[in-house]
Amino acid sequence: MAEHTSSSITIEAAPADVMGVIADFARYPDWTGEVKEAEVLETDDAGRAEQVRLVMDAGAIKDDQVLKYTWTGPNEVSWSLVKSQMLRSLDGSYVLTPTGSGTEVTYSLTVDVKIPLLGMIKRKAEKVITDRALAGLKKWVESGAAK
Repeated sequence: MAEHTSSSITIEAAPADVMGVIADFARYPDWTGEVKEAEVLETDDAGRAEQVRLVMDAGAIKDDQVLKYTWTGPNEVSWSLVKSQMLRSLDGSYVLTPTGSGTEVTYSLTVDVKIPLLGMIKRKAEKVITDRALAGLKKWVESGAAK
């Protein structure tokens, strides 16, 4: 059964700067803990990644997967699973909301694995992935390393 988690963080940067980091898949291994390799396989007419291969190591879940990305305006991107060794389904999104001094980033994730895992372990893994992604994104953007 698929589990859903969502979390938010405020980043002291403009939404365009945050989305620039999110859209730069080649740099994911630099700031995410789980992505070891990232390769853009297809782009849309605007040059944004449409299909991306990611090699992941998230502790309990190690996987080689392909995700399809959908860009909705300048402040939202979502993805869904095309193929995977370990997962039945994976849907997620980043939604950016401008705030007075920065950007609130909401990361949502729904995952269903092929191998049986206790619900408690799955929920914990999703929470760790979500929290690490947001913390890594915040640290990378605010450090100026993305520029």
